[in-house]
Amino acid sequence: MQRREAEERLLDTAEALFYERGVQAVGMAEVRTASGVSLKRLYQCFESKDRLVEAYLRRRDERWRASLDRYVATHPDGGVLAVFDWLHEWFAEPGFRGCAFINSFGELGATSPAVARAARDHKDALRAYLLDLLDAPDQEELADQLLVLIDGAITGAAIGGSPRTALAARSVAHALVAATR
Repeated sequence: MQRREAEERLLDTAEALFYERGVQAVGMAEVRTASGVSLKRLYQCFESKDRLVEAYLRRRDERWRASLDRYVATHPDGGVLAVFDWLHEWFAEPGFRGCAFINSFGELGATSPAVARAARDHKDALRAYLLDLLDAPDQEELADQLLVLIDGAITGAAIGGSPRTALAARSVAHALVAATR
């Protein structure tokens, strides 16, 4: 098996297992077994679990933000509010377990600078994306408020098991955006 194929298999497996059960609940041996990649190749690709977790988060960030951007781009009238519509759809997907970045930071943020950095980078990129959607230089506070709404909706949906939190957050976001006009 070529290195690139092994990395993809390992990342696919790690993403499924880590997102479903948590990073600390899944050992490298389980990732190896479930992926079908040899132990030697696993450690050639990712020298430690910390590196695998960081790679999983970095790839998830790219995929998550690309999916969000595609959705928002096809809903141009919604602007920043389309973000909450996308969240509603995501929350309703089978296997939704909340924010991988919040979850991973909660588990490892205090002990893994790489995980903490990946989580912060994701949140910073999402904030920058919101600022771009708002398209006004004086929208820093509004972007921060929307980010809090997003994180709260994600956490509420994960704990409560209902996608409705996205709709409630959308209503609040609508009011906040309208108040700035």
